[in-house]
Formats: sequence, structure tokens, C-alpha cells
Amino acid sequence: MTEAQSIPKMKIGELLKMVDTSSAPTVFNFWASWCGPCVHEIPWFEKQVAAFKSKGVKLILVSLDFPDDYPKAIAAFAQKQHYHSSIIWLDEQDPNVFCPMIDKSWDGTIPVTLMVNNKKHYRQFFNHQLPETRLVLELKKLTE
Repeated sequence: MTEAQSIPKMKIGELLKMVDTSSAPTVFNFWASWCGPCVHEIPWFEKQVAAFKSKGVKLILVSLDFPDDYPKAIAAFAQKQHYHSSIIWLDEQDPNVFCPMIDKSWDGTIPVTLMVNNKKHYRQFFNHQLPETRLVLELKKLTE
């Protein structure tokens, strides 16, 4: 990404609709610029999802940054980190409301990842950081 991208904001209902209607195998990675483990894993997510491009896999980075950081600080951070993936900002402030709507096991910690392949009726939630080798295995399951 050479220029700062436009980052749309979504409410949880809009995000859930995106998850439920995605026609491609999609990885939704929930992160924030202030979360060290999140920032650490995004480069290997981008690299490995790119390796599955022929299978149509998409990566969407769902920012949980603070409202004061939207959109300029998030876009500037993503540009500085050389993120290439689509980023959306989740315009929600109460994790007790939106987290269980993504997955009932989500306690609000990040990073977390949701993998969806609606054509296969595949939905898998990971309530922890995914090491790169595990990510590759999970991407294979997503696309088999």
C-alpha cells in the first residue's frame, strides 16, 4: 500500500452481514494498532493469504482501535506497517455486546481470527494468536 487507504467503518450488524454473505473464503482478523501480538501476526497473515490467492482467499483486517484513531491514525499506522489488506474499523464500543455476536467463546481479547467459507458451510473461530505454521494448516482447511 503506497497510499493511505480509505477505511470504512461498520457497525456489528454490517460486519455480520459481510461474514454471512461472503462468496469467497475469507479470513477476518480482529486487531488493533496498540496490540503487539496483533501487529506481530499481520505480516504472516498477509503473506500466507497471498499464497492462497489462487483459491480465492481474502483477508480483512477488522480494526478495534479507539474512535479517536479513526480514520487517520489507523490509516497512517497501516501505511507505516506496509499492510496491503482491506481494513475496516468496527464502530462499536462495548465488547460485551459485539464479541459474542462474532463467536460466543470470544472474551474480548485480541488478536482473534474468524475463517469463513460459506460455500462449504465452514466457520472456524480462533480465540488466540495463530502462529504462521498453524495459519497455513487452517488456510488449507478453509479451502479444501
